[in-house]
Amino acid sequence: MTSPSQSPSLPGYAVLAATLAAAGLPIYIHAPKFYVDTYGVGLTSLAGVLFVLRLFDVVQDPALGWLSSRLRGRRGIAVLIGGGLLAGSMVGLFAITPPVAPLAWFTLTMIGLFSAFSFLSISMYAEGVGAAGRIGQGGHLKLASWRETGALIGVCVASLAPFVLGFAGFALAFAVLVALALWLMRRDWGDGQADTVGSGFGPVLRDGVARRLLLIALLNAAPVAVTSTLFLFYVESVLQAPNWEGPFLILFFAMAALAAPVWTRLAGRFGSRPMLFLAMTLAIVGSGAALWLGPGDIAAFAVLCVATGFALGADFALLPAAFAARLARIAPDGGTGFGLWAFVSKATLALAAVTLLPALDATGLRAGETATDDVVRLLTYLYAGLPCVLKLGAMALLTVTPLPGRLRKDT
Repeated sequence: MTSPSQSPSLPGYAVLAATLAAAGLPIYIHAPKFYVDTYGVGLTSLAGVLFVLRLFDVVQDPALGWLSSRLRGRRGIAVLIGGGLLAGSMVGLFAITPPVAPLAWFTLTMIGLFSAFSFLSISMYAEGVGAAGRIGQGGHLKLASWRETGALIGVCVASLAPFVLGFAGFALAFAVLVALALWLMRRDWGDGQADTVGSGFGPVLRDGVARRLLLIALLNAAPVAVTSTLFLFYVESVLQAPNWEGPFLILFFAMAALAAPVWTRLAGRFGSRPMLFLAMTLAIVGSGAALWLGPGDIAAFAVLCVATGFALGADFALLPAAFAARLARIAPDGGTGFGLWAFVSKATLALAAVTLLPALDATGLRAGETATDDVVRLLTYLYAGLPCVLKLGAMALLTVTPLPGRLRKDT
């Protein structure tokens, strides 16, 4: 266990964040196609399972946050168990021939993967609330820089790794990475004390600043949820650029990874609020410019991926750091607070899918088919225009939400 004077392992946070990120978005990209190609599972069946699992994943986050808080004094043991479940689920998903019906095996392994991913993510962020205070001045920003840069690198690497290593090789390499991350952070979990301060959701929900930060997180994550949901349709139907989806995604997340430490340095010097405003403005300009793109504008869209990816780096680094700084004052255990944070962040993806995809389906849009002018126009407004409106809402709320100037140790 960590003593109060011991500095946290910043490389450990980076590696663990990269590991968890590798088990997040890339699995949504790879797993369905793997089970269709390898075991002949129907896309409709997989879509239904993923929808139910996504709802379950969103709902369980507050409960896992509460559990992480209650296990604060034994969080190290709980994290070891969670890491074992995470690695075992990934190996089972990709490297083991299903011992039961493939769809049932897919469901079981994905439940284990999602649950372990959520618990470990919440515990990592919760532990960071206290760990940042042991770093010194600017601790929340410094920790966020290492953690979020690692996470974004993990997304980029995991998006490509299965094509290089094969799916079984990727799963086994992932298990090794889990072990490495847990070893690097072996002394970083808990302070040996049971959770007696700030337990439950009350301290977070009663605090006006924390509530507004959660709402900002919802409004600020919604544009990314919208663009993520509609990205493939936009590239295919508006840009008419098949086979460019992968390079665009890698460029977007790579820029976010490069930008995260830049934003934290700037926030440490000029303050978090002006840097968040600057990043949000850049995101609005980048998203809005996509309203004027059309067939063949590949180079222009790549430039927009650079701009919006750079802006995303601030979202990943600065907002969680500000929320952690607030939790350090009102709910030092961190678990319940970041359980709510995870719930809010994931809820945006579910809301985007539930509202946007049926709207497009009603217009007659179908993957692989040429879209009509009306469909292209609606898709463009939803993909490029709606995120600007949501981001403006986040900026308006940010103006009335007090943030610590440079996220000093005493904020």
